[in-house]
Amino acid sequence: MKNDIIFNLLDVHQRIENACRISGRNPEEVQLLLATKTVPAEKIKIAIEAGETLMGENKMQELRDKDFELKNLPVERHFIGHLQTNKVKDVLKYVSCIQSLDHLNLADELHKQLQNQNRKLDVFVQLNTSYEESKFGLPPEDVLSFIKKIKTYETLNIKGLMTIGLLDVEKEKMIPSLRLLKTIRDEIYTEGIDGLSNLKLSMGMSQDLELAIAEGSNMVRVGTSIFGNRFLGKEIWNENISE
Repeated sequence: MKNDIIFNLLDVHQRIENACRISGRNPEEVQLLLATKTVPAEKIKIAIEAGETLMGENKMQELRDKDFELKNLPVERHFIGHLQTNKVKDVLKYVSCIQSLDHLNLADELHKQLQNQNRKLDVFVQLNTSYEESKFGLPPEDVLSFIKKIKTYETLNIKGLMTIGLLDVEKEKMIPSLRLLKTIRDEIYTEGIDGLSNLKLSMGMSQDLELAIAEGSNMVRVGTSIFGNRFLGKEIWNENISE
């Protein structure tokens, strides 16, 4: 198991480097986030011990259940799944960033809980750039007004934008939903909103990481290509799985 994971990590990093080289980008511009939904802590530990420093979970229960084995390891934990407001207080115990901020009720609850804790939190605004009804995420046309509202919450640091591109189709059909995220970021820049001049793009998974890097991704969320296939069923869309 250990050798397989290490081999897979090397392969994924090589894919990232190759994609950056082809796109004329510096590989240091692209982070690898371990997408660890359903992955047991023992496997995650292997990847962390091999040098990985960033992981993302989709469910609060998994953050809680794996915390005992992972909390003292040098890894930054993000939440990358759909987050219900009644789970905010619990999720905040474990993460330093939420990548799935897509509605004001969630922002309100985050702000309230963070005020109580006298802390700030990094967030990514999630967009539904493929316009699929089965996916969570803010409609792209609403992003500017949403971000301007979020900027009024002093507890939330907007670090970037996140999306799940269109999958399981020909590559040519995948590209527009990835390209749109960068286009939206550029539109935000033209607004000249204070503090939003270096937004990261979180997009790309096992299936489309090369395409995402070519379209400007700064963070790819990879699970299957590292830890192997696992049964996800219909919840892949219902729970907004990012890998």
